[in-house]
Amino acid sequence: MGAIAVLLVLGGLIFFHELGHFLMARSLGIGVKAFALGFGPRIFSFTWGMTEYRLCAVPLGGYVMLAGESPDAPEDPAIPKNLLFSARPVWQRMAVVAAGPMANFLLAWGLYWALFASQGQMGLAPVIEQVLPDSPAAQAEIKAGDTVLSVDGHSIIFWEELTELVQKSEGRTLVLDIKRGKDHVKVSVAPEMRPRKNIFGETVSSPMMGIVAAKQIISVELDAAQSLKVSGKETWRAVVNMVTALIKMIERVIPADSIGGPILIAQLISKEAQSGFVGLIALTAALSANLGFVNLLPIPVLDGGHLVIFSLEAVTRKPLSLRARAAAIRVGIAMLAALMILATYNDLRRLLQ
Repeated sequence: MGAIAVLLVLGGLIFFHELGHFLMARSLGIGVKAFALGFGPRIFSFTWGMTEYRLCAVPLGGYVMLAGESPDAPEDPAIPKNLLFSARPVWQRMAVVAAGPMANFLLAWGLYWALFASQGQMGLAPVIEQVLPDSPAAQAEIKAGDTVLSVDGHSIIFWEELTELVQKSEGRTLVLDIKRGKDHVKVSVAPEMRPRKNIFGETVSSPMMGIVAAKQIISVELDAAQSLKVSGKETWRAVVNMVTALIKMIERVIPADSIGGPILIAQLISKEAQSGFVGLIALTAALSANLGFVNLLPIPVLDGGHLVIFSLEAVTRKPLSLRARAAAIRVGIAMLAALMILATYNDLRRLLQ
């Protein structure tokens, strides 16, 4: 079951990425020579128009072959020039390249939407389990068992919303509407700047009231429109987390030995597949958003690197020389190879520990 889930998830994410390139190219009238589901030897194929559709033996993604994709490679003279990718305006080439990552973002959004629409939104209830002594909450006579209903008039459903409002307060006094047993009480509390550990292990200072959440999980039903909005926020959160993690790696807050590769991803997918369908879909959505972001990094070979090259062409009004493009690709391949070796080494080291 785990191996099948790994193939379906990773293969599906890569295939959907390539599907984005394919659909954008077709919508712009750019010739597509081949569109394949899977890699390796062909099991079955047929031709429709100028495109050969292939089903290949290794079900791990897919690929697209565009007419005139490589400006330095000879092309079939029978293909009209207006169908060649290399002959199209730079904005159209950028649109085709960007469509792959955008497809991954849309897939993440759609998967999150399906989860929220079918399962509702789950999170910690805004119920206080403990009030720390000598804290702003203790001074305001907030008690264990209290449920926070609103902060400064903003309704609270989940504990996370309470945390966000407190951290945005910058220490100003907040008015909390609290349910205590059958009673409703209002209290004023001024959060204090206190040190805490963030998700990256750094000690940071932020406004805190000195309360601990009860471990009560609640679920709120959402309609289709609400699910669409919440899933968009969840997709954006996944991208922001990736950006933050990348910055922390550059700053060396996150050590290099924590970088994971295909083995770690396969382990996560296998674990979620055994835990249940809902967790697997949520992980797939997060991986799809991450794949879209990674492909937009300005590294030659990746989509982001191609976008940088095309942007330079748009500014200078002339394409990058074939020599410079080849050098950039070599650098990009070397960077990706080094990263893959490091990630695989870390994965194997974790397996052997």
